[in-house]
Amino acid sequence: MIDDVTSSKGLRAGALSLTSSVVIGVASAGPAYSIAATLGLVVAAVGLQAPVVALLAFVPILFAAFGYKELNRADPDCGTTFVWATRAFGPSWGWMAGWAIVVADVLVMASMAQVAGQYTFLLFGADGIGHDATSVWVLLLGVAFMLAMTYLCFRGIDISARFQSVLLTIEFVALVVFAVVALVRVWMGNAGAAALTPQWSWFNPFEIGSFSTFVNAILLMVFIYWGWDSVVSVNEETVDKRSTPGRSAVISTVVLVSLYVLVTVAAQSFAGVGTEGTGLANPEHFDDFFAAIGTAVFGEGLLGQLLVHVLLLMILTSAIASTQTTILPTARTTLSMGVFKALPDSFAKVHPRFLTPTVSTLAMGGVSAGLYIAFNFVSAGNLIFDSVSAIGIAVGFYYGITGVSCAWLYRDTLRDGRRELWMRGILPLLGGAMLLFSAGWTAVTSFASDYGETSWTMPFAPHWQVGGVFILGVGSMLLGLPLMWWWRSRNRVFFDGEIIERRLPGPEARDREPVA
Repeated sequence: MIDDVTSSKGLRAGALSLTSSVVIGVASAGPAYSIAATLGLVVAAVGLQAPVVALLAFVPILFAAFGYKELNRADPDCGTTFVWATRAFGPSWGWMAGWAIVVADVLVMASMAQVAGQYTFLLFGADGIGHDATSVWVLLLGVAFMLAMTYLCFRGIDISARFQSVLLTIEFVALVVFAVVALVRVWMGNAGAAALTPQWSWFNPFEIGSFSTFVNAILLMVFIYWGWDSVVSVNEETVDKRSTPGRSAVISTVVLVSLYVLVTVAAQSFAGVGTEGTGLANPEHFDDFFAAIGTAVFGEGLLGQLLVHVLLLMILTSAIASTQTTILPTARTTLSMGVFKALPDSFAKVHPRFLTPTVSTLAMGGVSAGLYIAFNFVSAGNLIFDSVSAIGIAVGFYYGITGVSCAWLYRDTLRDGRRELWMRGILPLLGGAMLLFSAGWTAVTSFASDYGETSWTMPFAPHWQVGGVFILGVGSMLLGLPLMWWWRSRNRVFFDGEIIERRLPGPEARDREPVA
């Protein structure tokens, strides 16, 4: 039995410092790309209350991060939610939690590769190609980026971390410069007629018109935080694997919320919330408000044009960084699933020289590239937009079940003190419940045919029109059930509970090697 163990899977132990770990966590969220694609939609829904939505969406994320921190301290396995949910609720729940991580990461890869391809052409002035999301040249370059990032992940975690540091520096500096310049111009009174002076009332959630609008806006903003859990997925490659990943997760979320609130306030102050011109609620630039207001913020002079190109470079590096850091956690999740016999043994292979997952990394890159190519030719590429919305279902599920698992696995220790009660019980459980609710809400509301960009009409009675977001999100999750049952019919050892015990490992077993 491989029970009660933090298994050594052959990965490069101690390769990542606290700083490198935080870099991976922040970069995984793709802050520039995420907020560029989300803020306009949120402003269209809640108007001036966008800053408080960005702040409140952080709450369940932070609570979930506490759960990750506590579980990682006891059981630092790169399978993270897969292992912890198995310990809490059994093999089937654990397998589906691992599958949710795979679903979310694979679905979002197409969007990030497409953005990276587009912004490369925009950066070099090829606007005709860059503005055509389904251009074959964008497709080819996007696939090339996917393959390149897969190769970097294959070559080693240390190389990946150094590359991430460069990309995140460009992204972070550009976002801060944009926000500072925008706010200074508002303060000096030369930001234009649409500019607004920042108000504390923007942080009043009770100004939002309806509960439904509030929930949908929160769900949109939750997406921009997703990805920080990558720091926990590389726990077995981090210095002090029991404490550093958990600390990095919490630090990453705090850095993200600070950055998002700053940029949201700055953009809203400078551009306003109108539906015309540079207003953030203008549907013509929902997908990237930076491109719409960049020239207005920095001016049309030589320096201004240089800084506008820096914004383009920022989105490009954000998409590339997220592409790479999306591969990392998925490969390690499936590596752990392979080690614990929840997937074929081939997924447990680690390269003897690079000390990285081999089949798991290459499979992630290959499947993602294949889906990107398929999505690009379905519904004029609109399926790629819907895939971004669909990941909220998978993300809410595996984040939520992690929080609930933390409270359940530590249930016998919650009376040991206030810290144990709040950090292991109340906060992770509350965050988990909120995120599970968000996943369920998205699943139900996305059934409507007008929820996203695509829909499908049943060719048989009752001939319902079903939203593409529902098909991708719920359908992808449900696809895991027959796959799980198929593997169970081939190899029952994991599903019979012979691999992972239904409790957190004790101190005497935490550092033992796995039994083959």
